[in-house]
Amino acid sequence: MSVSIHLSGLEVFGHHGATEAERRAGRTLLFDLDLGVPGDALSDDLARAVDYDRVAELVRDVSARREFRLLEALAGAVADAIRERFPVESVAVRVRKPGIRPGGLVADHSAATVRWPS
Repeated sequence: MSVSIHLSGLEVFGHHGATEAERRAGRTLLFDLDLGVPGDALSDDLARAVDYDRVAELVRDVSARREFRLLEALAGAVADAIRERFPVESVAVRVRKPGIRPGGLVADHSAATVRWPS
């Protein structure tokens, strides 16, 4: 049996972006996480489950550790950190940058998603 944990719209402020000005100013990014966890998560024992409070803290820590130019690099670093720290069978990390204006046009957001296994 497979079990999934989802965190959607996790708001994390960070200093990321393609330009130095964007990185210096910083902005809030939105993280959407889908974690495939072992079936023993159904045991109702937090000690045997993936605690999403700790997952959220890890996302914040990865974002604070360094500046990323690309959303996909940030998403990959978060996915790698989750795989190293938690017993997951799969992970998908989507990072959304809201309120952008590509080419002067209004867009809801840009995003990059990393999945493991791919």
